[in-house]
Amino acid sequence: MQEIINQVGHLLLGSVPTLVLFILLVLAYQFLVQGPLSKTLAERRARTTGAVEEAHKAIAAAEAKTAEYGDKLRHARADVFRVREQRLQQWSQERDLALDKARKAAAQHVLEAKLGLEDEAAGSRKTLMAGADQLAEQVVRAVMPATAGGTR
Repeated sequence: MQEIINQVGHLLLGSVPTLVLFILLVLAYQFLVQGPLSKTLAERRARTTGAVEEAHKAIAAAEAKTAEYGDKLRHARADVFRVREQRLQQWSQERDLALDKARKAAAQHVLEAKLGLEDEAAGSRKTLMAGADQLAEQVVRAVMPATAGGTR
């Protein structure tokens, strides 16, 4: 057993330089590789996070602009429809006024034509009455001399 302990002791003593070299290698790895690598990864993460945050801010700003443009577009459309409705009402009123004016003018023409016809009818009646009186006189003259000739 003593021999085994001696062999283990020799192995441990032989492994001390390897252990020291391993610890030095781990420390050198920490300072030369792991430290700069961790620093670079942290910077990359910070840049990526910053870029993602900036992208989110840009997306939010774009959505706000889109909403603003949408509101402006809705207001513009509402204004266009309001102006269109006003013009339609104005044109309707103008059309109604023109129709009313035309109706009044037509009624005036009809009244004037009616009065003209009544005047013509009255003139024709007078002419007929005057003609009837002359005709009656002619009939009376024609009948009277014949009757007067038989009694004479």
